[in-house]
Amino acid sequence: MTVTQLSAQELFRAAYENRYTWDKNFPGYTTDVTYKYDDQVFTAKVRINADLKAEVLDIENEQAKQAIHNQAWEIAIHRIRRAFEDNHSANTFSYGATAENGAVEILVGGKSDGDKYKVHNNEVSHVHRLIHGTFVTIDTFSSHNTGEGYLSHTYDSVYHDPKTGEQKGGRSEFTDEYEKVGKYFILNRREIRTETAGKISTQEFIFSNIQLLEPVVA
Repeated sequence: MTVTQLSAQELFRAAYENRYTWDKNFPGYTTDVTYKYDDQVFTAKVRINADLKAEVLDIENEQAKQAIHNQAWEIAIHRIRRAFEDNHSANTFSYGATAENGAVEILVGGKSDGDKYKVHNNEVSHVHRLIHGTFVTIDTFSSHNTGEGYLSHTYDSVYHDPKTGEQKGGRSEFTDEYEKVGKYFILNRREIRTETAGKISTQEFIFSNIQLLEPVVA
């Protein structure tokens, strides 16, 4: 079946369900963290539990602790497996433009009216969503096929005011790297380069000694 024979919802749903997620038996894990922010270096430990709640331990600097916690939360929230209906049952989908590279624009109506996506090679390559009163736009440039779904490797993000369209903050470029621990792919490095008013700030999170937790026996 070709793209044009699929409905916009079917095309988007297939890409949505092609994302790599952890299964319901994921036990959680612990990891050592090295956080580099420009010329500062901090270390900590992180524990992500089976319910995907994160704890940051063995660090005193509150700003660094919060930065690490934010990343741990981001890691977990994107690996949760949620049914398509749970997120999108109140939305409608229609086709927009098709780019030269074959990426197909998906326009969203209904509850999330105004959101937009692009699907390319059965992956969501562009996200434009209203989140907490701000439009976030994410473009993915490369990805990693795990055999059980894809993981984004390089991508960027930028925020805009929904009323004025004015950019809020700088544009951030991300590089994510993963390793397989047991049967699960887990982030072991993330670099974030943010350009604000011509100045580039770099953050790097290195996750080492990743150990799965023992499964909880009911």
